[in-house]
Amino acid sequence: MTWLPVVAGLLWVFVTGFIEDTYSTEPVATPLTDTVPWPTTFNLGRAATAAEIKSWDIDVSPNGRGLPAGQGTAITGKIVYQTKCAACHGKTGEAEAGVKLPAPVLVSDTVFVGRKTNTIGNYWPYATTIFDYVRRAMPYHAPQSLTNNEVYAVTAYLLNANRIVKADAVINANTLPRVVMPARKYYVDDDRKGGAEVK
Repeated sequence: MTWLPVVAGLLWVFVTGFIEDTYSTEPVATPLTDTVPWPTTFNLGRAATAAEIKSWDIDVSPNGRGLPAGQGTAITGKIVYQTKCAACHGKTGEAEAGVKLPAPVLVSDTVFVGRKTNTIGNYWPYATTIFDYVRRAMPYHAPQSLTNNEVYAVTAYLLNANRIVKADAVINANTLPRVVMPARKYYVDDDRKGGAEVK
């Protein structure tokens, strides 16, 4: 009867192998496919009108392309700033001791290396960016509510407060692109056009 343990052992191996193959706990890979095709439209919102698109097509390039007619000086800009900007950026745009401003400070020294905070005077490379950003997004509670003259004036005020232009300097579409920002020399133009040189 020595063959009985051998047969029983073989039977055990067969049965356990069958059970493992039948009730395997390994996940079965199932290919993922879309069961419902994408609709041509989700019926959300509406197409923007030509007037709406034009109202947002107001970007200004570093070379001044896109700047509108109008002008302003720091003298008139100070009034606009105190009326419509100071509540968030402080009385003069500078940090105030013991005061936590709800928005970033805009004025500080014009030192790029070793600066404590990024401001218009010590970090921004192009003066036209001031006009572009203020016209597009400020004041925070009422963006695009300033006239072009008010935006030019506030731009002049901020440039003067950062000791970049004189108080009586007239800022407009011709003069603003010519303002050389202190931090400009620390930036390198991206002259890549696409292709092999793009790493």
